[in-house]
This record gives sequence, C-alpha cells and structure tokens, in this order.
Amino acid sequence: MNIYDTANRLASEIKQSEEYVNYKMAKQALNLNTELKKRMSEFEKMRYEAQMIQLQTGKEDTEKVEKVKKLFEELIQEEEAKKFFDAETKFNIVIADVNKIIGEAIRDVMQ
Repeated sequence: MNIYDTANRLASEIKQSEEYVNYKMAKQALNLNTELKKRMSEFEKMRYEAQMIQLQTGKEDTEKVEKVKKLFEELIQEEEAKKFFDAETKFNIVIADVNKIIGEAIRDVMQ
C-alpha cells in the first residue's frame, strides 16, 4: 500500500463528503451576495485579528471580541450566512476528526 495513494483517496472522499459539498455550496451562495460577502470578510478579518492578539499576548482583547460577537450575531440573522457558518462548522469538525485520528496513530513517535 502506497501512503500517497491512500492520502489521495482520503482527499477524494473528503471532497465527496456531504460536509464538503454543503460547505462548498454555501460558500458559492455567499459569494453571489456581494454585500453579505463583504460583511463576512470584515467578520473574518476581525476574528483573525482577535485570535492573533490572544496568541501573541496571551490575553483576550475584550473590546475586539465583543465586536466580533456582535457582528456574528448580526450575520447569523441572514439565512445565507447562517447556512455558511453551519456548513463551515460541520466541515471543520470532519477535518479535525481526521487530523485527530492521524495524530493519535503517530503519537508514539511525536512525543
């Protein structure tokens, strides 16, 4: 068995998964709504900045986190954004699970 063939099969199966297909469709639908896409980009930028501040300082920028929460609450009122966030979360869970399985399989040499 070739490990690269296995990895390619896994990649193909991921792309055929319900989670991937739903995430891709939600992203495409979001991209058709330019105003919502712009707001989502602003949200992603703010969320990233808040995460980076916490990683760099070890402290949460409460003002920025509150802005992110407020914008998220506004965005999920939009059906397309809600579908996108739901699909993104489900897809990220699948990827995290796959990474966990691989990580556990090689844990003994990574310690």
